[in-house]
Amino acid sequence: MATRRSGSEGYAFGRDAAQTKSGVLNAVSAATGVPRQHVGKVVGALAALAAIELARRGTFTMPGVAKMKVVKKAATKARKGINPFTKEPMIFKAKPARKLVKLRPVKALKDALK
Repeated sequence: MATRRSGSEGYAFGRDAAQTKSGVLNAVSAATGVPRQHVGKVVGALAALAAIELARRGTFTMPGVAKMKVVKKAATKARKGINPFTKEPMIFKAKPARKLVKLRPVKALKDALK
């Protein structure tokens, strides 16, 4: 018989914690008992690892949270169009080629929300 796993893994977080960087660091520090400075270093190292792996391989999976992937968007040419508000003809600017990071939640996170 399968049991439903919670995404919190038994950690208790306060409802009033602000979702700023400082609020997240304080909440994780209080829940785990690890000093806030150490939590900040871990989060910084995780962000650096994600950036390096995305640049090197194009994908990065944060276990239990999300899978990140680099998507290459092609350049677009300038084109004519109509402003939907004023109905006047206008020219939409060209956009250069660029790389975007797409983030997709993993199954564990989706199941935690049910």
